[in-house]
Amino acid sequence: MLFSELKKKEVINLKNCERLGKVADLEFDECTGQIFKLIIPGENKWCGFFGNEPDYVIRYQDIKKIGPDIIVVDICR
Repeated sequence: MLFSELKKKEVINLKNCERLGKVADLEFDECTGQIFKLIIPGENKWCGFFGNEPDYVIRYQDIKKIGPDIIVVDICR
């Protein structure tokens, strides 16, 4: 899967069915290529800037399913 495809998917929290937003960035190991974290801008941010809410940083272990349209995560907020 390409990053351009991944960032078009909505991220939904399984705990409360809350829509968190779309993937803006990711953190990965440059040697292995393994993804460690997905980064989703906090609410009321425009292009990842100009907002006062913190970003959501989701560990790879918290990703439950990557589907054709959404990414389901299980995080406590």
